[in-house]
Amino acid sequence: MDGVLERAGAYFMGQSPVHRAAEEIARRLEEEGVDYAIAGALSLGFHGYERMTDDVDVIVTREGLDRFKEAWLGRGYVNLRAGGKAVRDTVHNVRIDFLLAGEFPGDGKPKPVVFPVPNTAAEAGSRYRVLSLARLIELKLASGMSAPHRAKDLVDVQELIHRTGLPRELAGALDLHVRARFLELWEIAQHPDDD
Repeated sequence: MDGVLERAGAYFMGQSPVHRAAEEIARRLEEEGVDYAIAGALSLGFHGYERMTDDVDVIVTREGLDRFKEAWLGRGYVNLRAGGKAVRDTVHNVRIDFLLAGEFPGDGKPKPVVFPVPNTAAEAGSRYRVLSLARLIELKLASGMSAPHRAKDLVDVQELIHRTGLPRELAGALDLHVRARFLELWEIAQHPDDD
């Protein structure tokens, strides 16, 4: 039990292996001139809803991924499988999932919402570039709506709305494909916290 509490404490203090791996991959991508945006749970944390994760999600272009792999495979990073997108940071023992701009979240099938080109959808965080709030919400909603095994993505949006008090009007900044689901979750999130 102490180990679990220690890991959780390190995570919520921003000192976990996942945070260190995110900082390291961001630094490496910047060294290679690769645009990127940290997405997933780390991006959620930046926008106000902290939850633990054991991997780092990074949006890049196909060219950016190829450039990174050419420079860094075998130098602190290994492929999880030959020809795959994901790598493992061997120093921090953390999985890095690369999400490619132009591909589709969730079930991978065509839909109006795609992983964006990073330089159009990222903003500066204190440690690395993160996905903007509206694009993060769009991706989470599109993923959860299209892939039943990704229902956690819908819960992430609901919790983000509830915990940060996101305004209903944010729906107007979202792609029409996910707007109704955002409004549905916004209504659900309007409840007081239990005492």
